[in-house]
Amino acid sequence: MKNKWSLGVVGLVFALQSCQSTNYTTMFYENTEPKLVSDEFTFTEGPATDKSGNVYFTDQPNDKIYVWDWKTDKISLFMDKTGRANGTYFDKNDNLITCSDNQGEIWKISKDKNIEVLSKGFEGKRLNGPNDLWLDDKGGIYFTDPLYKRDYWENFKVEIPEKNLYYRNKNGKISKLETFVQPNGIIGATKLNKLYVSDIDAGKTYVYDILGEGKLSEKKLFCEMGSDGMTLDKDGNLYLTGDGVTVFNPKGEKIKHVKIPEDWTGNITFGGEKNNILFITASKSVYTLPTKTSALK
Repeated sequence: MKNKWSLGVVGLVFALQSCQSTNYTTMFYENTEPKLVSDEFTFTEGPATDKSGNVYFTDQPNDKIYVWDWKTDKISLFMDKTGRANGTYFDKNDNLITCSDNQGEIWKISKDKNIEVLSKGFEGKRLNGPNDLWLDDKGGIYFTDPLYKRDYWENFKVEIPEKNLYYRNKNGKISKLETFVQPNGIIGATKLNKLYVSDIDAGKTYVYDILGEGKLSEKKLFCEMGSDGMTLDKDGNLYLTGDGVTVFNPKGEKIKHVKIPEDWTGNITFGGEKNNILFITASKSVYTLPTKTSALK
């Protein structure tokens, strides 16, 4: 998950123009446009869906987490003072796991707002700023750690020059898996044994086979497009963000581009009662878009 201060829009637009197009009519409704839910934020990010289908998301510059209730289509404040939470994901117990980059940490936040710091660094060094994450079914956390220097960081010094993909196992041990130009969006699928990671400044998204807990195959280029955030639908189609939302089939072919009337689209997930509503965080706003598909389980 990136931020509004470093976008790389030109490269994304070029990538969109060069990707192939195929049929998408079984996924999207005709003449249905994204609906603006609210534009009261500074920079929205990190949407994650709980077991009820409600979506939690961050307004990182304001250090807040909000929740969208699909039943009422209303948004309310869940929590402030979040450690500057960015990317989020729910664990199997419906705790919200956050990339809280104020101190380079990963937090676990319960529904009653109890906080546990899961990670403070790697090998005694401060992480650059955990950005996005995905949890496997073993209790492990894959997370990206790029470097976007924040105005609110105090006395910050780079302690890890590389920008890496890491894995934190269920016992808390963190392993470095791969180094990128600027790793950002990430999503996985236990059902498919796949992990997708965006190298946003390189303008590429890669795919790995998951071989075990924190064990991956060699990376394979999935598409010549970077992404701030991403999600998967039930058919294994990958949704990337930046200049709106771009959907790729499992072969890495472009099948749909959804325009969003904002300067930057940060992230995306499926929410709602049937997990068939795209919830899109974009700059100062959040949008919803009903679909004919749903989240990958």
